[in-house]
Amino acid sequence: MEAETSWTTYPYNYMTTYIPEAESYSEQSDDDEETKLQTFAMDSLLPNDLLERILSFLPIASIFRAGTVCKRWNEIVSSQRFLWNFNNNSVSQGPWYFMFTTTDDPSGYAYDPVIKKWYSFDLPCIETSNWFVASSCGLVCFMDNDCRNKIYVSNPITKQWRKLVEPPGHKATDYTALSTSMNRAKQSYSVSIVKSKQVAGDFFQWDLSIHLYSSETMTWTTSVTDVLTGWRGGDESVICNNVLYFLIYSTGGNSDHRHGLIASNLSSSTSSLMRSFIPMPCALTCGRLMNLKERLVVVGGIGKHDRPEIIKGIGIWCLKEGGEWQEMARMPQRFFQGFGELDDVFASSGSDDLVYIQSYGSPALLMFDMKFKCWKWSQKCPVSKKFPLQLFTGFCFEPRLEITP
Repeated sequence: MEAETSWTTYPYNYMTTYIPEAESYSEQSDDDEETKLQTFAMDSLLPNDLLERILSFLPIASIFRAGTVCKRWNEIVSSQRFLWNFNNNSVSQGPWYFMFTTTDDPSGYAYDPVIKKWYSFDLPCIETSNWFVASSCGLVCFMDNDCRNKIYVSNPITKQWRKLVEPPGHKATDYTALSTSMNRAKQSYSVSIVKSKQVAGDFFQWDLSIHLYSSETMTWTTSVTDVLTGWRGGDESVICNNVLYFLIYSTGGNSDHRHGLIASNLSSSTSSLMRSFIPMPCALTCGRLMNLKERLVVVGGIGKHDRPEIIKGIGIWCLKEGGEWQEMARMPQRFFQGFGELDDVFASSGSDDLVYIQSYGSPALLMFDMKFKCWKWSQKCPVSKKFPLQLFTGFCFEPRLEITP
């Protein structure tokens, strides 16, 4: 099912790498019946700007190895000018996918779709794989799954991170959704938390609040508080074009679907969230939201007509202007086999034009290219299944060097 094995097991440690002296190349010449050894460094023939230009065409994984060649190379690839120009001028790196090795620690492997390799990878800040994760433009946000008040933003490539102040709202919530959005032009970011808590003694009514963090002010604000009837919040949200989208789930009543979508404009306030309710494209067993080039994309499990809790396939939809859905693809049956028949059987995330889909029961990773409309498996991941009930999960992020939290 998967392609051939291809991975590299060295860890990333870009900021504290041993830097050897420059390698030298030698040639022999005859002079008065004596052989003299002449040595010189090939890179010394190139000016810094030309060498920087050459290095900018390397895959991002090779930049880390280039920094260990010599002191001069390390200074070049560590400079702010190179870090910024690398992401602006280099060939497309493509979004990576991180897969957790176990549920007990944050270690795992990151997949590079451009050179089709897995890399041994350790994440900063996160303690276990069940933490909430959201990413945007090279920035990854983590939130603990216990108290849900420890929130970090980080660049997983450079290992730089920052801990945010504790968010407002209920200390104990039933459901929480995390999302983040990075503004590259301003080098600023925002973090959103949607909290949902059942009203005491009433299963059909749920308190819902939206809390926003701005890196420019370094403060939280509560933008919306509302009470939903017949619906509750969940753990899926994403920000596209300054609009916060999050899934809500039916708690009974007259709803024909198990899921709905709320679109909350972060630039304006609203008194009722249900005014921006958007029906889902069909009856879904589960849904995953993602931002692909500022377009909202949903990957959902398609339920059977007679048994809507049983998944019969997986589809991909894009939200168009006016709240209409456009179906982009349905997973062919040969790829869908092995995903299982429960209602919530896969993880999915994406960026740029690439969607990743991973079965909870297998380390196999499936990719769908939105531009070329093609499905394919990644190279075989070095993560192995050690016991029958072992679960696998992961998330997508963009590998960038210039982003700082």
